[in-house]
Amino acid sequence: MEQDKPKQGKYKTTNWASYNTALKARGSLTVWLDRDMRWLAEPTGKRGCQPIFSDAAIQFCLSVKCLFGLPLRQSLGLVQSLLQLAQLDWPVPDFSTVCRRQARLQVQLSYRPSSAPLNLLVDSTGIKFVGEGEWKRKKHGAEYRRQWRKVHLGIDEQTLEIRAIEVTDNTVGDAPMLAELLKQIPADEALANVSADGAYDTKGCHAAIAERGAMAVIPPRKNAQVWKGAGVGAQVRNAAVAACKRLGRTIWKCWSGYHRRSLVETKMHCFKRLGERVMARSFARQVVELHVRAALLNRFTQLCTPATVAVA
Repeated sequence: MEQDKPKQGKYKTTNWASYNTALKARGSLTVWLDRDMRWLAEPTGKRGCQPIFSDAAIQFCLSVKCLFGLPLRQSLGLVQSLLQLAQLDWPVPDFSTVCRRQARLQVQLSYRPSSAPLNLLVDSTGIKFVGEGEWKRKKHGAEYRRQWRKVHLGIDEQTLEIRAIEVTDNTVGDAPMLAELLKQIPADEALANVSADGAYDTKGCHAAIAERGAMAVIPPRKNAQVWKGAGVGAQVRNAAVAACKRLGRTIWKCWSGYHRRSLVETKMHCFKRLGERVMARSFARQVVELHVRAALLNRFTQLCTPATVAVA
């Protein structure tokens, strides 16, 4: 028998002073400009034309573009003014160089290591890249040209930083990409739990999680049947099915800590605050643009996160 959902509690922020300072620092231009970064590229040792600018320089230009929502040429003008204000004599790449390098850039996703085994929270969302705005859709109906890129994210429950990201088209389901997200977590890093919604309740997902030695926190689908097999993933899933049938899904979610997965929903909202659509047109450049967004969000998170406690 399904139980009534518990009432939502009230919470208060205990580090409001430092968190308020961090929110103000997110608007500072000096946060993004590191004087110690290697701006010019090192010689590759290969024949042919050598790159002038490093990957860090190209990523910095794309970060400014994504952060302020500017066209690429205007973003490079802003970069040039920032370097002048910082009294740095670094050259600024031109439009063609940044556009060409964006297609094959390897974005550096910085993160803080967890002090305990990693609890990974997984979900996906869509970012539009073709189609009109919501007003025209409401007035004239949806068009067949509306298309999205699907962003699959895995975040650290403790630090709230993005640890894994994959970008696909909207025809790819959620479950097939879980194994790809887990591959981005270093093999020598301990993985405790992987939390996801019911769309990941597949044999492939449970097997991939069990292979990493982690516990799957995935609610079984309604009317779920017991799986045959003696694998670890099947055993964990069958135990969840039995618990949901005996105690109810609501109690199982509270007992298993499934509701912590809502943190990745919040991260999805922050991801879309940087733009409801991507500006790049080719798929390779769209992937890099969305990876740059993830790097920006991690930098925001590293400044400070709110510490909340329940109020009786």
